[in-house]
Amino acid sequence: MLSVILPFHNEGPERAERNLGALSAYLCAQGLDFRLIPVDDGSTDGTAQALHAFAESHPACRPILLPENRGKGAALLAGLPEVAGDWVLLLDGDFDLDPAMLPHFFAEAERTSADIVVGSKRHPRAEVHYPLRRRLLSACYHALTRHALHLPISDTQSGMKLIRTEVLRYAAERMLVKAFAFDLELLVVALGGGYRVAEAPVRIAHFGHRWGCISARMLWRTLIDTLAILYRERILHYYASLTPPPAPEAAPAQGPRFSLIVACPGDSAVLRRLIDALRAQTYRNFEVLFLPDHLLVRPETNYRFRILATGSVRPARKRNMGALAATGDILVFIDDDAYPRADWLANAAARFADPAIHALGGPGLTPPEDPPLAQLSGTVFASPLVSGNFRYRYFIQGALRRVEDFPSCNLFIRRTAFDAIGGFRENFWPGEDTLLCADLQRHGYSLWYDPRVVVYHHRRPLFGPHLRQVGRYALHRGYFARRIGLNSRRLSYHLPALFVLGLLLGLPAAYFLPLLALPYCATIALYLTLTAADALLEAPALRTVPTVWAGIILTHLWYGLRFLQGLFARRMPCGVRPFDHR
Repeated sequence: MLSVILPFHNEGPERAERNLGALSAYLCAQGLDFRLIPVDDGSTDGTAQALHAFAESHPACRPILLPENRGKGAALLAGLPEVAGDWVLLLDGDFDLDPAMLPHFFAEAERTSADIVVGSKRHPRAEVHYPLRRRLLSACYHALTRHALHLPISDTQSGMKLIRTEVLRYAAERMLVKAFAFDLELLVVALGGGYRVAEAPVRIAHFGHRWGCISARMLWRTLIDTLAILYRERILHYYASLTPPPAPEAAPAQGPRFSLIVACPGDSAVLRRLIDALRAQTYRNFEVLFLPDHLLVRPETNYRFRILATGSVRPARKRNMGALAATGDILVFIDDDAYPRADWLANAAARFADPAIHALGGPGLTPPEDPPLAQLSGTVFASPLVSGNFRYRYFIQGALRRVEDFPSCNLFIRRTAFDAIGGFRENFWPGEDTLLCADLQRHGYSLWYDPRVVVYHHRRPLFGPHLRQVGRYALHRGYFARRIGLNSRRLSYHLPALFVLGLLLGLPAAYFLPLLALPYCATIALYLTLTAADALLEAPALRTVPTVWAGIILTHLWYGLRFLQGLFARRMPCGVRPFDHR
């Protein structure tokens, strides 16, 4: 069953009826079971009466008549209650785009397993000829959405889209735009929910009576809606904050067996919180191995929980010892100061049904019960000026993607891959997870990020504990950048060090060369302005803006200094520090 939603607005009675008749005849010729859902968006020229008359002689037609003009997006959503079947075709009622290209959409959906197939006028096999003015507008809008929202789509505004019904219902509950930027928001929400998008070629059937005639008012409203979507996506993280969809496939009752390995120094309140969260897991095929320094009183009498006293050794050594004692197919590493959502293992089990996924990580959110300064530490980590392209580690963002590095607070690895690379390197802490991910890459194994595999990771409060942790990360990252390479040589890791070098070397240069004084001061002023704006946007309340601003600046400076120290260090002062387990 294919449902087709067609928005109409003042298309003219004859044109509207002719278009519906041609579409109905074409779908019948294709042998499809279909339902037509024309939506009149407050027309004043008799279009509504024509749709109603057509429906009287065509039982598969279910027209919807809106009393006033609400916009294309609102019209499309108004047709959703009448949808039946697994697929929905969104098609502009003016038929500028030829519906005879539909077989290409279904073929692309089957080839790529896509949930949405977008008609693209930029597709290599598209058959399009339209005015230069429209081409320029399309190119400008594509550049804006491509660079601002990083959408892997060449034509977001096409009036022909094939979409799974479940995806359209999921997106409809989260969308706010009801006018011209509806198509863009639909794709942003769907991609953020982890659904797959592909493109298919389109053919322009005719230019139509309004083809290329875009009013200034229409352009202005589209721009405002687009900027609003950009603000919600990139600044407020509105879409990412919404409840993620269920796993794409139900996790089997007896799927892979997970062995959870928890390296810890001893008993603690955060460890007890982790145990409570493990009890609540909806997926039950797992065991837990606790690896404290000394034997603990059993956290509970349960066959799933085992305790292996390791002595005072580094976390990497503890994890390797846990892996040797594990009986599961998938090794799961989680820190003792983290705890998972109830569907954590269930969502991971669904992903590991794909044999191409060798390792998997997910977001580490700041727990809502953390004290205020720890909450602000999480805000600093999630700042785009602090974590850059790696912000997905700190909140639910985007779709399933391949990554090259992930922390061990929320890390799944197939046992076969773990054994093949020899486990963790035991002579480093922290940074042993970075080396593990580098070894996975060297051996050809893939590491993925799934926004549904969520844990809550307690933060160290600003400023001292936070900066000590940042400093240790930076020290080892700098050391690895020079000696290991791979996942430690990204430019984003080097930027704070370059900034610090610029500050240190630029000051005497500006003093002795007055021509450099103005650019030097202007650069610092620009940096302070950008970080202040970021703090204003990211801080949870106005009163916390100064704290977040200071946290961003100090994180940059301390990370840069420690990265430089690690870059030129001969050895690392690895070892367990007491303050790390407060």
